[in-house]
Amino acid sequence: MISKTFSADGALGQAIPGFQPRQAQLDMAVAVEKAIREQSQLVVEAGTGTGKTFAYLVPALLSGKKIIISTGSKNLQEQLFHRDLPLMVGALGFYGQVALLKGRSNYLCLDRLSRQMVESHTNEADPTLLSQLIKVRSWSSETKTGDLGECDEIAEDSPVIPTITSTNDNCLGKDCPSYQDCFVLKARRKAMDADVVVVNHHLFLADLAIKETGFGELIPEADVFIFDEAHQLPDIASQYFGQSVSSRQVQELAKDIEIGYRTEARDMRQLQKVADRLVQSAMDLRIELGDSGFRGNWREALKSESITRAVVRVQDGLELAIDVLKLALGRSELLDAAFERANTIKSRIERVCDVSITGYSYWFDTTPRHFSLHITPLSVAEKFREQVQLKQGAWVFTSATLAVSGNFSHFTHRLGLEPKAQFSLPSPFDYASQARLCVPRYLPEPNSPGMAEKLVKILSPVIVQNQGRCFFLCTSHSMMKELTERFRDSLDLPVLMQGETSKQKLLAEFMALGDALLVATGAFWEGIDVRGDALSCVIIDKLPFTAPDDPLLKARIEDCRLNGGDPFSQVQLPEAVITLKQGVGRLIRDEEDKGVLIICDNRLVTREYGGIFLQSLPPIPRTRDLTKVSAFLHQIAGEAVV
Repeated sequence: MISKTFSADGALGQAIPGFQPRQAQLDMAVAVEKAIREQSQLVVEAGTGTGKTFAYLVPALLSGKKIIISTGSKNLQEQLFHRDLPLMVGALGFYGQVALLKGRSNYLCLDRLSRQMVESHTNEADPTLLSQLIKVRSWSSETKTGDLGECDEIAEDSPVIPTITSTNDNCLGKDCPSYQDCFVLKARRKAMDADVVVVNHHLFLADLAIKETGFGELIPEADVFIFDEAHQLPDIASQYFGQSVSSRQVQELAKDIEIGYRTEARDMRQLQKVADRLVQSAMDLRIELGDSGFRGNWREALKSESITRAVVRVQDGLELAIDVLKLALGRSELLDAAFERANTIKSRIERVCDVSITGYSYWFDTTPRHFSLHITPLSVAEKFREQVQLKQGAWVFTSATLAVSGNFSHFTHRLGLEPKAQFSLPSPFDYASQARLCVPRYLPEPNSPGMAEKLVKILSPVIVQNQGRCFFLCTSHSMMKELTERFRDSLDLPVLMQGETSKQKLLAEFMALGDALLVATGAFWEGIDVRGDALSCVIIDKLPFTAPDDPLLKARIEDCRLNGGDPFSQVQLPEAVITLKQGVGRLIRDEEDKGVLIICDNRLVTREYGGIFLQSLPPIPRTRDLTKVSAFLHQIAGEAVV
């Protein structure tokens, strides 16, 4: 049945114009069908262009079992649900129900919207937020799903979104006046009844973590679990099996106390004072934690007297909030929920400050206005393995980047997997004719002074020759900013930088300009799909080893060392290889794409471990001579004209 479906005259051939049978795609589909039949674990690395989405969708839909598909990003989740699934459902004549389920922060909360509408008419309210609230209220009467991703009136990063969505902490549950109309509830009910549910890794792992504590479930039970972009799972799992507390949670609590005071407890003036004190104490601690965009060791930070004093002020503020809210119990659902949240946040801060418990990394990170405190388990293998054994069924893990030199152990060990089958499928692309890889000669050592200046000097001619159409992927924000500044001074082409607008807008602008250089970091290394002439040059500043002072990495290195392992080969190198594979994968996205890849790091050819990186990359012809890169770009430009 599977072979017939993937043949030229089979169901896919009839449904997809220009469909070509591919052996690698069929091999994966057969392996997925076998894993479902035998209820076993399968790990498949499927190179770009293999067609892995259809390779798992076809056997899953034909199995007749309840399926959960989890993706690494909301973008892929929506693409799968709105584009790929309907195509397969039509091609296979599938009659089951399909559902899309996102985390609650994606759905409009009607109760919080109505509270914000009241609050926004006060003198202190921001008029731009009020206009956005009015647009959302108008949209709320038409929407069936309440998914804010479908509301074109507000940007995806609009500051109004956190005020009109709920969190696990502030949801009123059955006490909510809008409970029967709740969009989160409707989405979950639909998912419970569906045969195929598309979720994302964050939601799936939040569900596992909630089940661990004995609370209700978000995601229905299933027979088959499929994870696309599975390389992201270990790090996301670490977040959910740990604990976090943030200044944003403290400020949202303060905001709700203030709304409760203004709307339902006007005689309790001390509620306003409590809210102000909470906001101030959170801001004071943020200032004490120093620079923005920083990840630090929380254990070390707590040795500072000024930071300890700031933490105590936050705790005192929460104590006072709990005492005052206790006096208001029974007067308002919002204030009753705030009382519970204040207790929860207080206990989380106490837990995060008890840094004596081993087996965890204690760290913090900062943005311009906020901070988060985290405890993260050094290994999630045991917990994840327990969940897999508990649920039984078939478990399929796939991504374009799972193996290091053909070896999957780094991925499988981190999740405690014992796959019955694991293999890599090569990409169908002809890299020999489609691409060139260059590690330029005469580069300074990574991190040496003047590196950005040197890169701008040697690479500007290539970028100009290619008429922009280039991604420059950096391993740090500081390098990204310095390169952007220098390229803007020296190039006549448009130079865009990640962070100056949202990811989607930046990508749309890059495509519309047609001759831009986009300088970016983390967010653009994966999940970006630019095909054709729009992108024909990808430059990477250096091998993407995680910064050695990263507290999470430090803790995992120490843990590896304590267990008698080699931290470099078992922790640092595999992660850098997988990240590099993701970055390289931005260049060639289909059989028509052509372009050059430039990696500005001598270690690829001078260090022994450089061979491990090169063995893990696609078979792209290599050179150290930038004139050969220019010649190749000239050749493909000529072909494009013809």
